[in-house]
Amino acid sequence: MMRSRIHLFGASGSGTTTLGKAICRELGWRHFDTDDFFWVATDPPYTVERPVEERRRALARELAQAGRWVVSGSLCGWGDVFIPEFELAVFVRLPQPERMARLRVREHRRFGDAILEGGALHQQSREFMEWAAAYDTSDQVSRNLRKHQAWLATLPCPVLELGNEQSVEASVRQILAAMRV
Repeated sequence: MMRSRIHLFGASGSGTTTLGKAICRELGWRHFDTDDFFWVATDPPYTVERPVEERRRALARELAQAGRWVVSGSLCGWGDVFIPEFELAVFVRLPQPERMARLRVREHRRFGDAILEGGALHQQSREFMEWAAAYDTSDQVSRNLRKHQAWLATLPCPVLELGNEQSVEASVRQILAAMRV
């Protein structure tokens, strides 16, 4: 038997979305990224938060239809109502320097030169990077290590803590092994 409702979370840039997509490709399951529910689709993206009840309803509808799923990203606070659904939670950690390097590459891949000095998205990107860098050390940012650790202690399902310095394939194998009951 295999656990079929999995939540992956960690700091921005830790690889939860990449791992979630890889697991779902392997198993033919549905993958959901919390950003798709948290943010209203705008141009530029990630500027308008969707109201909490609206994002909860949308995610609940998708999860109910999917049956077997992986949700990646942070649900702390707004997504606590989904805790009883989790059959396995995976807390992904990555050292800050590597995480920030991944985020710089991702930002440039997504937005190109618009994030450079003088670009239309420079300020937004700079603020995002400062927010992401504060994860390990600050309680003042919305997603932070202490909040995740406290949330982790409330989860009734098995928890796998994963240092994500290994390859995606090795991480997927470790998660798949933890999914087996």
